[in-house]
Amino acid sequence: MRHTRPDSTETEDGSSLEQQLRREVEELRQKLYEHQLLLDERAGTHATLKPGRPSSTAIWAVGLLVLVIAAIAFFAGYLPRQRQEATVAAEVSTQEQALPRVMIATVAATKGGNQLVLPGNIQPVTEAPLLARSTGYIKNRFVDIGDRVKAGQLLAEIEAPELDSQVEQAQAALKQAQAAFDQTTANYDQGKANLDLARVTAQRYGNLASRGVVSRQDNDQYQAAYQSQQAQLSALEKAIAAAKSAVASSEANLARLREMQAYKQVKAPFEGVITVRNVDVGALINAGSTLLYRIAQINTLRTYVNVPQADADSVKVGQIAKLMVSNLPGRTFMGRVARTANSLDPATRTLLVEIQVPNTAGDLLPGMYADVDLNIPVFDPPMSIPADALVVRSDGTQVAIVRPDQTVHYQKIEVSRDYGDHLDLAGGLHAGDHVILHPNDSIREGVKVQTLQAPAAVKD
Repeated sequence: MRHTRPDSTETEDGSSLEQQLRREVEELRQKLYEHQLLLDERAGTHATLKPGRPSSTAIWAVGLLVLVIAAIAFFAGYLPRQRQEATVAAEVSTQEQALPRVMIATVAATKGGNQLVLPGNIQPVTEAPLLARSTGYIKNRFVDIGDRVKAGQLLAEIEAPELDSQVEQAQAALKQAQAAFDQTTANYDQGKANLDLARVTAQRYGNLASRGVVSRQDNDQYQAAYQSQQAQLSALEKAIAAAKSAVASSEANLARLREMQAYKQVKAPFEGVITVRNVDVGALINAGSTLLYRIAQINTLRTYVNVPQADADSVKVGQIAKLMVSNLPGRTFMGRVARTANSLDPATRTLLVEIQVPNTAGDLLPGMYADVDLNIPVFDPPMSIPADALVVRSDGTQVAIVRPDQTVHYQKIEVSRDYGDHLDLAGGLHAGDHVILHPNDSIREGVKVQTLQAPAAVKD
């Protein structure tokens, strides 16, 4: 729409309004002068007037007429111009009000390190189930769940009459084996004496037979008797070895049973807290299958987290980690990476990482759920945008950005990591770009919009 200025408005004869007014003023002035001359002639004062010099009355009349004409000209030009400007302003305001309003956020690079927060379960560094080694009944129980115990502290006593009977039988068997060993030893001593006598007799008859005093048959009988005593003594030596082995076996069996008797007293293997108690006084238990207690060492706790493949190379042993638990808001527990699996799980493509956390105050409990923050340094920080700006279409992920001329353009992006409330990008945007939050169907390519800056998000 073209607007014209009032002072440039043209009349029908082609002259400007200002020139026309000047001509009218000159004509009116000439008419007043002629009228004044006529009045002077009638009054006889024509000779005293000077040509071209009107009277003061005529000057005042002309001035008043000029003011009236100027006022008419002012209102005739200014008011239409004002109405025209008001109309144009109304049209512009209507057009601006018709533009859709959008909320925008500014694209910026992530600050500091890569805050990698992963879920984890808190577990004790050492935890052991205590099972019965003796079959019997619970005679006494001295601790319950939640009790803190020292290493070697007595937890319960088991009454095992069958085991006691086996110990008595083993003691009797040991005495019997020792008696058999003593008898075998005595037989061996007697065999040695008989062997000595047979040897002397055989030597004597050998000498006599060589001189022809006794017959060769008698000599052969005594020589055979000597050899028989030698064989019998060798058998007695083996019998002694067997009796000795029987004694050792009986002693070992008795020691085993007495050691089993020692397990009638259930003791804590290390310092910790009782987390499970499954039995009470009088309960029947079976050796090796009945769980009595579960004890956990909670002075130091460990948490396992699964680190994605993209960040696996950034996690190192000794790295600082922060733990937060929901039931202790505002508190942070410091820990360190103790070890890693040094291999990825082929099913999840994640690295298993163990983080140990000191727990001298006992504020953390085994079984708690924790958020583990592994602050990984980033040397080339990616661009970050709010998740509300993401648009997923058939041709890929996009965002609607506002150009400097306030028009909309849909830009394709590549998301590298999704944190839920915001996204890290691998490409597509630059720092300082403005993205539209919650774009609807009215926000189309090339549409001109009005922008409102979204308030900055408050981070804990």
